[in-house]
Amino acid sequence: MNLNKNIINLFKKGIEVAFSVLFLVFFQYNLSYSATTEELKDQIQKVTETKIQLEKEMAVYEQQLKDIGEQTTSLKNTIKTLDATINKNSLDIKLTQNNIDSTQLQIMELSLKIDKNVNTINNNTEAISALINQVNIYDNSSFIKNLLTYKNLSEFWNEQQNVFLVQNKIKEKIDETKKTKIVLENNKIKTEKKKNDLLNLKSDLVDRKKLLDITKKDKNKILTDTKNSEVNYKKLLADKKALADAFDKELLQFESELNIAINEKSIPFARKGILFWPLDVVKITQEFGVTADSKRLYKSGSHNGVDFRASIGTKIKTALSGIVKGTGNTDTVCPKASFGQWVLIEHDNGLSTVYGHLSMIKVSTGEVVNTGDVIGYSGNTGYSTGPHLHFGVYATQGVKIMSRKSAVCKGTYIMPIADPKAYLDPLLYL
Repeated sequence: MNLNKNIINLFKKGIEVAFSVLFLVFFQYNLSYSATTEELKDQIQKVTETKIQLEKEMAVYEQQLKDIGEQTTSLKNTIKTLDATINKNSLDIKLTQNNIDSTQLQIMELSLKIDKNVNTINNNTEAISALINQVNIYDNSSFIKNLLTYKNLSEFWNEQQNVFLVQNKIKEKIDETKKTKIVLENNKIKTEKKKNDLLNLKSDLVDRKKLLDITKKDKNKILTDTKNSEVNYKKLLADKKALADAFDKELLQFESELNIAINEKSIPFARKGILFWPLDVVKITQEFGVTADSKRLYKSGSHNGVDFRASIGTKIKTALSGIVKGTGNTDTVCPKASFGQWVLIEHDNGLSTVYGHLSMIKVSTGEVVNTGDVIGYSGNTGYSTGPHLHFGVYATQGVKIMSRKSAVCKGTYIMPIADPKAYLDPLLYL
């Protein structure tokens, strides 16, 4: 019967569906499956409740850091900031571990669903096989032979109707198998995403522990350098500012003599949205120093970027896809005089961006980065009166990473150096 041949073809497709997904069993995590779905849901709920509580505690420390940041700079407030940052970083570690636990539980839950999907496909495949055997037994007999088997025509037509019901059941099972395969593939995609999330969280946990150590060392260094004296702290700030001013003057003189040719057409027309904000939460603490007409840096020297409030350990993200042209740390030669730890990224639209005062760098020279990738964490390195991000934008033609001997710092530093014409106001592009 032609109808039976069509059903057999459908069955073959159903078998292909089943075998095409069996490999997914090997994709599952090597986890214990003793927990039931309901037990996992209960555990996920508990972890979620813990996360909510940790986030509430985190908000308290973030508010403390904000309030302290608006107060007069003093040794007392600096230590308060570091203590609040240490507490916040400790909570970050707990929160990240909580997210790891939650993700692992979700992967286990998806694994149970994958098991259930595969079992459904296997059961349907067996059912389809049994149903087709019934149809084949009838189909292998001749029409006349089947007709003579029954006492009357009514019984014969009833049996014919049963055969059609079996054929419909086969089609239903095949359709169910196909739908289960779609669900299975969706669960596979979700599991892959959760696996990537888990890897990122584990990497983040390592970073958080490093940041906590960095902050503790910063606190101990300040207490040691100042001998816990406000007078000594004020002198330390004054010395730091004097060094930074002398370094800026020296750098400005050198940059003013560069006279690098910059083709204005190589710079995109200034408009909002060309670059993306390098922070998730934006609070500008100092804008770019510009003239009203040129929208460029004052020739007499001024702030050559935009500063954003960012407590130590805040994730810094690239403002646009590009290539990391270089990274460095000016503190190795000129402590507390310039960028501190910095990253320079060149974009393919004629712009380059710099990120300064970082506490940790997550990228390396030559690395390709995408918009929004985490390239480091904010800090208080270089010349900084408090934790923040210095974000600068250059015309790429006019900026170079250079090694230069400093008479002020008595050593050779490496950092992005630009013709003053190359400095651009970031807020015109963000």
